[in-house]
Amino acid sequence: MNERVYVQTNDAERNEVIAFDRSGDGRLSPLGTYETGGHGTGKAHLASQGSIILSDDGAWLLVANAGSDELSLFTVEPEGLRLAGRVASGGSGPTSIAVHGGLVYALNNGGTPNVSGFRLDSAALIPVEGSTRQLSADADPAQVAFSPDGRTLVVTERGTNSISAFAVEASGLAEGPVTIPSSGATPYGFDFANGSVVVTEAFGGEIGKAAASSYSLRAGQLVPTSASVADTRSEVCWAAATRDGRFVYVTNFGDGTISSYAVREGALELREAVAASTRLGEPGIRDEALSRDGRFLYAIDADAQRVFGWSVGDDGGLELVGEVDGVPATVAGLAAS
Repeated sequence: MNERVYVQTNDAERNEVIAFDRSGDGRLSPLGTYETGGHGTGKAHLASQGSIILSDDGAWLLVANAGSDELSLFTVEPEGLRLAGRVASGGSGPTSIAVHGGLVYALNNGGTPNVSGFRLDSAALIPVEGSTRQLSADADPAQVAFSPDGRTLVVTERGTNSISAFAVEASGLAEGPVTIPSSGATPYGFDFANGSVVVTEAFGGEIGKAAASSYSLRAGQLVPTSASVADTRSEVCWAAATRDGRFVYVTNFGDGTISSYAVREGALELREAVAASTRLGEPGIRDEALSRDGRFLYAIDADAQRVFGWSVGDDGGLELVGEVDGVPATVAGLAAS
């Protein structure tokens, strides 16, 4: 399998994917730049966990073009990427994509927010008829993702301080949602860890208030496990769980840090308030992802216009392996193979 990291430029004139090759020690080197055929917003700090995502088998790369209301589909090839096609996102302002097997859902955050479904079939994204599900007008949703078994679709809603769960039928239609209040204010990014959903909480960007909470999934409904567990930092954004589900890393935009949590039987415990940093005390760190083999964690520091990488120890510790520049201030999304 190709070992790479992908980000998007989010450029308003010509959105592109920037690809990096990953060496055995985790260091990145430029591979190439590939046009999506669509447009980004041209603005920095796109709320974008999942705006660029790999299919389960790593054969496809999907990109949300937030400025042209489209999804782009790339074939992942040994020498790089090949654009396979584009499709309307089913709404406006797509900022997050969920994929499980051949089913894809886009989260649209413009106008009346919604989620809309597609089938990944024969090198194309085919809209699932009747799949669009509206969210509340003031939802300001942050992320959409499937549970590991593909039977539940989860959406965090910053504007209403709530989390919604849709039951996914065999037809690909999402039914619901069942919506619950978030344990803490401004639920943002999330990931799944051993059956639990770990959600970051930005608390409206209040200094020192960043936190995370966990929920179990029972019959497609979210049930709180750990209420807000503070990481003592500011403006928490994204979450990434290790493959074994023992640790979760969250990025704190406000001061350029990554905090780590241990997960035990669904409960969260702060491991390190500062497990790593890009530019300690400086804002900018945002999107993150773990490599598929679980050995490396990568994150964008948008304000520094760099991508940073760390090796992941057996004990959950992080050690810097390097950084690369050459990405614009509008850089958004990160996927790693």
